[in-house]
Amino acid sequence: MERRTIGAATLDVGAVGLGCMPMNWAYTGSRQRSDESLRTVHRALDLGSSLLDTADMYGPFTNELLLGRVLRERRSEAFVSTKVGLLVGEQHIVANGRPGYVRRACDASLRRLQTDVIDLYQLHRADPEIPVEETWGAMAELVSAGKVRALGLCAVGARSRRRPGARLHDGTIRQLERVQQVFPVSAVQAELSVWSPEALDALLPWCAARGVGFLAAMPLGNGFLTGTLTPGGGFEPDDLRARHPRFTAEMMAANQPIVVGLRRIAERYGDGVTPAQVALAWVLAQGPHVVPVPGAKRERWVTENARAAGLRLSAEDLAAVARLPAARGSWD
Repeated sequence: MERRTIGAATLDVGAVGLGCMPMNWAYTGSRQRSDESLRTVHRALDLGSSLLDTADMYGPFTNELLLGRVLRERRSEAFVSTKVGLLVGEQHIVANGRPGYVRRACDASLRRLQTDVIDLYQLHRADPEIPVEETWGAMAELVSAGKVRALGLCAVGARSRRRPGARLHDGTIRQLERVQQVFPVSAVQAELSVWSPEALDALLPWCAARGVGFLAAMPLGNGFLTGTLTPGGGFEPDDLRARHPRFTAEMMAANQPIVVGLRRIAERYGDGVTPAQVALAWVLAQGPHVVPVPGAKRERWVTENARAAGLRLSAEDLAAVARLPAARGSWD
C-alpha cells in the first residue's frame, strides 16, 4: 500500500487508516461484535492500513481495550492514535484539559492499549475553563517523557458557536496558532468528505503550508457515501445518525444525487469499484499529507476501503465530483 507521513515528525502510515469508534461507540449497538471487530483490526493491519484511530471516550474506554488485544500481538505493525480531553457522563460529555488529568489519562490509555508509547496523542476538545496552552504543555511533557511520539488536535465541532461571518474552521485555526507556539502540531483531525468539503477552504491549506498532517474524519459521510443506506430505513436510538439532520428520510432522499454521481464515476473504473472507493480516492487526491480515516467494524468494509488507495481519479472525474450538488441538511 502507498505510504504517507504525518506531519513534521514524518510518522509513517498507510494511505487509508481505520477509525475504530463504530466498533463499540456511537453507532448501532445491536450490530457490534467484539470478535468481529478484532478480526477487522487484524485485517486492516494485514492490508497495510496501519493507522488505528481511537479515543479514551469511545465506550468509554472499551475501544482502547479492544485495540489493546490486537496491539499485544502486533504493536510493531500499527500506528496508534488516541485522544484525550473529553469525559462521558450519563447524559452528557464534558471537556477536561487540566494538566494533571491529561497525565493520568495518558497513563490509563497506555495500560488499556497495552503499549509503552502512543504514536499520535490528540486533544479531542479544548477545555473552555483551561487555557489551551496549559493543556498542550502537559501533552508536550508526555512527548519528553517518551510516552507519546507526536501531538495532534481535533477540529472544533461543527455545532460550536462561531463569530458572525466566520468560516467553519476559523476557531480551530486560532487554537492551532496558539498551541503551535508551545509545541509543534503534527496532525489535525477534521471532517472532510465529498459532502462536507469545508476543510478545503482554510484548514487544509493551513496544514499543507506548515507540514502538518491531516486526518480526514468521516470521509464516507457516516456511511451515506457508500450508497448502502436506504432513505427512510431508520436507525436505532443509540445510533448518532438517528439525530443527525442529514439522515432524516427527507434529507437522505434529497442527497441521493451525490451517491448517484459517485456511482457513475465508479462505473468508469470497472467492475468492483464502489462509490465508497471513489469518495476515499477523492479525499486522497486533496494532498499527500491527507490520510482518510473511515470508520469500520467489518472485514469486508476494511478491505474495500484499503483498496481505494490504488484508485487514481482523473482530472475529469475530480471535476465531476466538484460539480455534484452541495449536501443539504447541516448542523448549522
